[in-house]
Amino acid sequence: MELYFVRHGKTEWNKEMRLQGRFGDSPLLKTSYQQIELLGQVLTPVDFEVCFCSPSRRARETAEGILTCQKAPVPIHFEENFRELGYGDLEGQKISTSKARYPKALYAMRHDPSQYHPEAFHGESYVKMLERMRTVVEQAMNDYPTGPILFVGHGASLTGCIQHLLGKPLDRLREDGGLANNSLTILDYSKGQFKMKQWNDTSFLA
Repeated sequence: MELYFVRHGKTEWNKEMRLQGRFGDSPLLKTSYQQIELLGQVLTPVDFEVCFCSPSRRARETAEGILTCQKAPVPIHFEENFRELGYGDLEGQKISTSKARYPKALYAMRHDPSQYHPEAFHGESYVKMLERMRTVVEQAMNDYPTGPILFVGHGASLTGCIQHLLGKPLDRLREDGGLANNSLTILDYSKGQFKMKQWNDTSFLA
């Protein structure tokens, strides 16, 4: 079975270097819609059985744009548990400001999630985020065992989820960096094992 993971297109807050998080949201940039169409065209030959998507506007519009390029209608399930990592009081704040206030936490969030402690700003732990993300993926695979399945979500939560599925421990979830906006990652699942087939690909945007 093949699992396709897409991070949403670039938003205004991405451009402004703000933390969006689980409940923060901002509109996609105009150029993002063109990029989403390019990705949709790349994925046209893939006959998705279903799509699971974060209900955040930026993810929803990305998924809908991709699926307009499919040959036949594809059902979409919007899953609350597939939202971005919750940044608590930092959602909507400039990343530079957040780094100045919580340097250790922000460094750990991007480089070593095992040392990420977001309690001071009422953020969500990586462990809790991984539990809810994995639940969505496993339920999707159980309900649609043939696939392929498209998942559309967010940078931190998708990066962590994918590496977690591959069996990496908490301290190594970010060793390959984070997913780019509108990027495509593909995992293959066979005989109880996940294997990386394609990682963080944006070549179709060139």
